[in-house]
Amino acid sequence: MKNIKGKVKVAAIIVLLLVSVFLIFLSALLIRTYTFSPAGSQAPGSRRSVGTAPAANFTLQERHQLLANLKGALRIATVSRSPDDLSPAALAQFGDYLPTVFPTVFSSDLVQHEVIANYSHLFTVHGSNDSLQPYMLIAHLDVVPASAEEWEVPPFSAEEWNGYLYGRGTLDDKSSVMVGGNSGARNIARVLQSRGTKLSFLLDEGSAIFNGIIPGLDQPAALIATSEKGYVTIGLSVSTGTGHSSMPPKETSIGILAAAVSKLENNPMPRMFGQGPESGLFEHLSSQLRFPLNVVMANLWLFSSLVGRMMEKEPSTNAIVRTTTAVTEFHAGVKENVIAPFARATVNFRLHPAHTPEELLRQVKNIISDERVKIDVLKNSPSLPLSSYDDNSFGYQVIKVTIGNIFPEVAIAPGLCIASTDTKHYQNLTNELYRFSPVILKKEDLSRIHGVNERISVKNYEEFVKFYFRLMQHSDLWSPAFSHCASRDL
Repeated sequence: MKNIKGKVKVAAIIVLLLVSVFLIFLSALLIRTYTFSPAGSQAPGSRRSVGTAPAANFTLQERHQLLANLKGALRIATVSRSPDDLSPAALAQFGDYLPTVFPTVFSSDLVQHEVIANYSHLFTVHGSNDSLQPYMLIAHLDVVPASAEEWEVPPFSAEEWNGYLYGRGTLDDKSSVMVGGNSGARNIARVLQSRGTKLSFLLDEGSAIFNGIIPGLDQPAALIATSEKGYVTIGLSVSTGTGHSSMPPKETSIGILAAAVSKLENNPMPRMFGQGPESGLFEHLSSQLRFPLNVVMANLWLFSSLVGRMMEKEPSTNAIVRTTTAVTEFHAGVKENVIAPFARATVNFRLHPAHTPEELLRQVKNIISDERVKIDVLKNSPSLPLSSYDDNSFGYQVIKVTIGNIFPEVAIAPGLCIASTDTKHYQNLTNELYRFSPVILKKEDLSRIHGVNERISVKNYEEFVKFYFRLMQHSDLWSPAFSHCASRDL
């Protein structure tokens, strides 16, 4: 009996110790949750004063003029189908349009205007101290094609309907232009680099204010992308014998390639959540998330694997946790009764920042595991380095302060751009590359980018103009030790 009592006592002590350890562990999690403050998370303007700037208010006439200017820009169909298939006449027309709506800019002695590579526009606004580093605001003129029969209004009509302005380019990216690419941004970067220009920071498109998209967050979130995913595009091809369809072989080129493509779609690249800049996003938002998500996100050292599994369930968040796989083209066959002698497919991968192109290609070969499938790299652009977002980061903090000024109700955090932007061309000019446009996107709006019925609310466009107005003011007023000079690539 004594022996049994002794065992019971020992078991009780062990249980008590386990409960104590668990309570200590739980207390540590909760303490971290409610005291955690990642670098760069101070409230906008809490560390440095940005001075007193004139209010960014517009008269009714100015508001009408701003909208009219954007409508005129949207009606010019600067469509780009590929790097070699632009719209020269439309781009030239756009260049002629700008002086008519911004005559003061083009006549000012403070503004230097240059046309780069025929159609891109570089504006340099000279500040009061030329020894200070400039910053740069960039946007692109070209837009993706639009099929008129799919739209509720003609895509280049700039029609206003129920408080929204519809048109290709309202979101991507003429709204920023009116306050790139290989043919424009790359050449502008080369010109600036040849002049020895160094930038304090650069701001481009690539992220936005997301409303109702982040689970557990009851307010909109403005995400300033401090990096972007790279990409690798590969071509898959299979060549086999041909012949009459009445005597088909066991496997055809189409069947072999289809099996390879199916393997890639059914075997996604590994989850890499927590290995890149995406962790900073959730750490910064953790204090504003509902329980228990606030505990989870403030303790990613423990829960990153769980969060990664949760996020991979939706395409919009799956893109953050891994390298994505998209089969975008498939070509095969010559006639209905002829065995296809060849089949080709194109697959586009958007690289997680921790994923190298070399590692990706090894994984693709292992997944397909078929020597009959030829793999060729068509395009390759590694992910960009992470730009700073701590409390001493001038560019990030100026952007953050400006967002807080124009949109006081939003949460602000660093983020990851899942697409590719023109910032990659400017890596030799600055390490501080940021991607953000003050467009408000709900879940149903995500498909409008490059999709059907692209639009922006009239109210949000006025906020666009106020944002850039304030951004330039804050860049000057932040501190006399920082830049007074601005350049803008249209």
